[in-house]
Amino acid sequence: MDIKSRISRRRRGDAAELILDYGDLSPVTHVAEPADRGPFLERLLDHLDPVFEGDLPDNAYVWGPQGAGKSAVLSALFAHLRDLPDHADAVIQTTTRSQPVSTPSFVSLDLREAASEFGLYHGLLDGLVEDPVPEHGVGTEEVRSRLGDRITDRPVVAVLDHVDEPATLDRATILDALEPFDALRWICVGRDPPDRHGWDECDATVLEVPAYRRQVLVDVVMDRASAGLATRVLGHDQAREIAEWADGNAHDALAALFAAADAAAAAGRDRIEPADVSTGIADVPRPSVSLGRVLALPANRQSVLRELVGLDAADRATVMATTDAIAASGRIDLSPGTVKRFLYELAESGILAREENTDADRQGRPPSRVEPRFPPTVFARLYDLQNV
Repeated sequence: MDIKSRISRRRRGDAAELILDYGDLSPVTHVAEPADRGPFLERLLDHLDPVFEGDLPDNAYVWGPQGAGKSAVLSALFAHLRDLPDHADAVIQTTTRSQPVSTPSFVSLDLREAASEFGLYHGLLDGLVEDPVPEHGVGTEEVRSRLGDRITDRPVVAVLDHVDEPATLDRATILDALEPFDALRWICVGRDPPDRHGWDECDATVLEVPAYRRQVLVDVVMDRASAGLATRVLGHDQAREIAEWADGNAHDALAALFAAADAAAAAGRDRIEPADVSTGIADVPRPSVSLGRVLALPANRQSVLRELVGLDAADRATVMATTDAIAASGRIDLSPGTVKRFLYELAESGILAREENTDADRQGRPPSRVEPRFPPTVFARLYDLQNV
């Protein structure tokens, strides 16, 4: 954070608001300079070295656990690479080239938002051209052809994030879809070791990203708190408690910070107390589904989840009770049958967990209920900020 930002934050801190910017606290927000990912960034730059001479790098598979900063680093790096001059000679002056050589174009695509072959081609092309690519009225073949023409004009290096997740494209589909494009190189990003889905069998460089070290995660939490909260709201001991609990997972640490700050603000406090930290930690299930995955769901599924997390315990005692309460809320235009189907689909995909309600007072097999596998307070706040 630069000096101007620090001064501005302190001026805003004179106000009574505890939370200055929910976006700065959000686990799905990527900062411009991710903390302590220098070694990974250097390995990425080593891998991408050919682009500075106008050549294409090898394909690559980047992997590491949830919350390790993979997406954050690649997002920040590609934001800078997209600003490179059009010709490599403008980046590095050489004495051997008689003609300028075009640098590749750089594009990033979140596969949570491109869960089909058409979506893959459309997302890549949309990130490479200035005018929006229509989503309707064009077929897969036409979009593939347009993408091929664009790549022929100028080579492309593409980041494909969140491969091999539920409801995203897998390795085989991606490789088959991109095989015709000789001038496209990909960096696929996933959580699983390369041997789990066959990435070790590809002709690709493998880059591992370890989880955050504990002290560095403390710094991440403090940096986000400094950006998004009023002055002196979070103590260093509280940041350490959150980091120790999160065990290297920045997503969960930031979700706990977000929920703790939200609890403190709701109580009218001017700083985060130990009880708020406990509340924030309790809001994050372990293991937790990434909020980015939840927020990439279709709007109607998100609206059902928003109603779900706002229900009291009695209305969540069984799937049927939850269905009736959501359908009767009057805030969504879905039938009870559709709501019930969505709940079961979301449980099947791991967004929700089906649990037996052993407290139910009835004979026979206990009924099941559904519980969120994501931080409900953080999701509700982010959803409301986007939709209300």
